[in-house]
Amino acid sequence: MSCGEPHETDCSEVLDHLYEFLDHEMPDSDCTKFEVHFEECSPCLEKYGLEQAVKKLVKRCCGSDDVPTDLRAKVMGRIELIRAGQLAPEQVEQSEQDVTASAPAPQE
Repeated sequence: MSCGEPHETDCSEVLDHLYEFLDHEMPDSDCTKFEVHFEECSPCLEKYGLEQAVKKLVKRCCGSDDVPTDLRAKVMGRIELIRAGQLAPEQVEQSEQDVTASAPAPQE
């Protein structure tokens, strides 16, 4: 998506890293670039607002569910392996299937 206007930070870069911005997982200098972009670009600001609202809704609806300790440990272990480059892409898919299979069924 692009608004068609030139910006110092391209719309595609902003949208590719939107969740890093929402989750405060990027350097302050990058946050500042994104904030400037949102001031200039209404389509990206709209997308940011929508994703922020969805994130708040998910947190409100699902934020109090307890995650089983063993499931959390498995997921965190996979993340560490991926970050360390010790888990290949085809292994990631199998790992996700393993984690999903061990997850408890959602309660109605």
